[in-house]
Parts: sequence; C-alpha cells; structure tokens
Amino acid sequence: MGGRRTVENMVGSNVFWQGRRVLVTGAAGLVGSWLIMDLLGVKAQVVVLIHHPDPQSNLYRSGLHRDISIIQGNLEDYGTLEHAINKYEIDTVFHLAAQAIVGVANRSPLQTFEANIRGTYNLLEACRQHLTLVKRIVVASSDKAYGTHDVLPYTEDMSLQGRYPYEVSKTCADLICQTYYHTYDLPIAIARCGNIYGGGDLNWSRIIPETIRCCLSGSQLEIRSDGTFIRDYIYVKDVTTAYMCLAESLEDPKVKGQAFNFSAWQPLSVLELVEQIQKLMGCEGLKPKILNSTIGEIHSQYLDSSKAREILRWQPRYTLNQGLEETIIWYKNYFSNSEELIR
Repeated sequence: MGGRRTVENMVGSNVFWQGRRVLVTGAAGLVGSWLIMDLLGVKAQVVVLIHHPDPQSNLYRSGLHRDISIIQGNLEDYGTLEHAINKYEIDTVFHLAAQAIVGVANRSPLQTFEANIRGTYNLLEACRQHLTLVKRIVVASSDKAYGTHDVLPYTEDMSLQGRYPYEVSKTCADLICQTYYHTYDLPIAIARCGNIYGGGDLNWSRIIPETIRCCLSGSQLEIRSDGTFIRDYIYVKDVTTAYMCLAESLEDPKVKGQAFNFSAWQPLSVLELVEQIQKLMGCEGLKPKILNSTIGEIHSQYLDSSKAREILRWQPRYTLNQGLEETIIWYKNYFSNSEELIR
C-alpha cells in the first residue's frame, strides 16, 4: 500500500533529477503522492506545499512525508509561495493543487475560484520573481478546461470555453499559464488529463473508488448521472510519467509554452466502467442504482494525445484493466486496515 515503488520504464532518470530541488503543490492529493514517490526514486530533493497534514492521505500513510520538506500553507497566500521558492532555491515546480470536485465547485464557486485561479497566478508570479532559480514549471490543467464542444476528441488547438464553475476555474488557470509564458517567457508547460484514478484516492464521490468500495462491502452503488456520460480514465502512474516527461523536455522550443493532452485512448461510459470493475472483482450481481441527478457536468469528454505521442514520445504504459487491477489491490489493502468500509 505504501513505500517507494521501483522506477522502471520511466522517463525520469537519476542523471537529470539527482539533487534537483523540486516544489510540488497538492502533495497530499492523489497524483501528488505518486509523483513524489517517483521523484524520490530518482534522487530529487522534494519540497511540498500542503494546506493541512492529513494522516489518512497516501502521502502520510506511505511514509513519504519523512523524506521531504513540508511547507504548511495555502495557494492564496502569495508570501508563503514566494518564500518557499526563494528559501529552498526551487529549480522545478509541479503545480497540482486545486479544488478538484465538481459538486463542491457548484456549491461553493468562490472557494474554487480562489484556490484554482488565484492560487495559480500567485504561484506563477512567485516563479516570475525568481526566474534565476526556476527553470521549469509543469501545471496540471484538465480536459474540463475545454468546456463543451460538438466535435470530439479534444485537441490542443480547440478553444477553452468552460461554462460551469469548475470548468471555468480550469479554463482561467490554463489561460493564465499561457499569458505568463507569452508575456514573461516563463518556462511553463500545461498538462491536460481526463479522469485520473489510482490507489490513494479517498474521495468516495468519485466513481472508481466508490465502485470498488461497494464491491468490497456488498453495498449498492449509486450513480449520480444516467450512466451514459463518457470520459477518459487514465492511471495515476501514467500521469506522473507524463508530468516528469514534460519537465525534462521544457528546454525544447516545441514544448515550452505548450499544452499537451494525455489520454489512455479508451473513452467509455460510466456504466461500462462500473461493469468492468465489477467483472474484475467478481461482483457483477450488484446492480447500481441510477439517480440521474447530475447538474452542471459535460456529458461527453475525451482527449486526443497525438501531440504528446509525437513530440514527447509519451504513451500510456497501463491498459485500463492493468490500472484497475493495481488500484483494486491498493483498496483491498487499505480496507483490511480500516473501518471505513462500513457505510
């Protein structure tokens, strides 16, 4: 469930990362802990920003927090960010922190705008003030930044036109990144992924961890939508490889200032995904309850990652089944040591 995984077939190399000072925001989130694991595996010196310590997060449960420098603060505090970059002489920034739940954004747009928009321009401005230190910045955007389009899949040349609060926050943050590149030549690249999954995600409003939990507990799964919503699902280990690949490639003029889609190239509906998980776990008899109560979410979204394949030579290493099988194992281990399975 925890510990440092073997870094194999990764883009990252000890030669590039060894001793490099790296700042990761959103370190207690799903992607953050796996990215930190990879960075430590190639001997980077990792500094993280977290809002508050969460002993249940993968960052702490895995013991990774003992090998990194931790700054407690939030993205809305510019002074904390500027001080962290200057004090630790940060060379590389991975900006992953965000309020990432669509339902929360709909209920509380101000909180989402503050974290996702103000947090982004605060961090980029702090980087701009220390360009003698900061040499590369990777920002985690989202397919949600594109908003609704009549033609799919999304390609990087499509307009960013979010409408609902979460989408708008990602559209704005993405455009802010672009203006800092075009105006100030900030060494930045933008990663746009679909729905990221993997061990360590304890947000049960997300379909993959909740489906696994229901299979393990024998409970009925409730699907908020009508089950036909189509999404990309990409395994977290493929995402961390993509982020590190972007960082390593930022001196390439074809990469600097650019956005890249990262996709597993297998869009499927919510019901198809649930059926696949249930098949892997042998609980096909547990029929989900369709609530059809979703408001303010795009029906169909999936990405074309040809640009990443051609320029970065990146491709996913995990099929959906391989990623789900590893994820299921993580949750089985987690629930074997937790009472949270009881609903």
